[in-house]
Amino acid sequence: MNGTFRDGVVHLSGNARQQFYDSGGYGRPVGGSDLELAPVEAAHLLYRGDLDTVVDETGDPDRAGGSDAGASMGFREFLTRTDAVLSFVVYKDLRDRGFYLSPARDGWTDDSVDDETDFVVYPRGKGPADDEIEHRLRVVGERSPLPVESIDGHVLAVVDEDGELTYFGTDWLSPSGSADPPLPDDLDATLMDDRLLVWDPPESLYEGGFFGQRLAGRNADSGPLQLSLLEAAYLAERGCLDIDAESVSAHAETVEGERFDRRYAAYAALREAGAVPKSGFKFGADFRVYEAFEGLSDLGHSDKLVRVVEPDHEFLPRELSLDVRLAGGVRKRMVFALTGPTDAIDWLSVERITP
Repeated sequence: MNGTFRDGVVHLSGNARQQFYDSGGYGRPVGGSDLELAPVEAAHLLYRGDLDTVVDETGDPDRAGGSDAGASMGFREFLTRTDAVLSFVVYKDLRDRGFYLSPARDGWTDDSVDDETDFVVYPRGKGPADDEIEHRLRVVGERSPLPVESIDGHVLAVVDEDGELTYFGTDWLSPSGSADPPLPDDLDATLMDDRLLVWDPPESLYEGGFFGQRLAGRNADSGPLQLSLLEAAYLAERGCLDIDAESVSAHAETVEGERFDRRYAAYAALREAGAVPKSGFKFGADFRVYEAFEGLSDLGHSDKLVRVVEPDHEFLPRELSLDVRLAGGVRKRMVFALTGPTDAIDWLSVERITP
């Protein structure tokens, strides 16, 4: 069977609907037995040998891979003519995994599909006629910047420079936890360069709330606590220290700059939600977060890694891959806290998935 390429789609006639749409979930019916295919679908059928050629009725010899009007194109010519390499890699992979999927074009899929979606993927055993979507998929190369709004609720299919595929699932969440420690009043404290020392802390501050670290090390069961500037600002704001909160925050901003305010917003939100954030330095993150916390004597593993970024942050797929791979390697979930110093916080979870 041959197709004709015009107006950005491949047109098929004859028994095309029965052969490709009804039995294989390809394209969009356009009346009778005729069918329209998106370029990536036509490329897949050319690759499989189910289409013989596609006749180019639009001819554009000035562009890379262009052809004269009326020229017949096989897989090689058509793929380069339509610049569909990345989409083809993803489309074929998901087809090989047993999924039907449709390019997200106006009028082809559900009206709720946004401009950032490249494909809608149907549940296994379902197709375009079933009106049930499993994933909204975005295709990107490893060097493509990703504004936050462009990955909202999408599965990212990242094609690296070797043509290998990695899939990332994204989701919005709200922090939660079980910690609710009693907070002391007016503790004797000294503000140092990049931390604060509490000289005679109650046991509940460390054991019950996991604030700070023993100055004498983990094996010490008493003695002064060293607190991070984030912990110090949080406790000072609640009247727990004999140093006023403004002094602590001003000092912290001198040490860390404007980034301190954004990190503090995330830290305070986690604490208020009942989670326990601690330094994530060992994991290349801002925080490691304990959600199920009943006391230090029963401390399990942290659940999440959190990195604080600005609301208009642009991710790079390489950056996501590094963070998500590291979090997965230590059995934690990677979360990005998107916030300005005084803004509300959006919590974006990203994890590697296998469709």
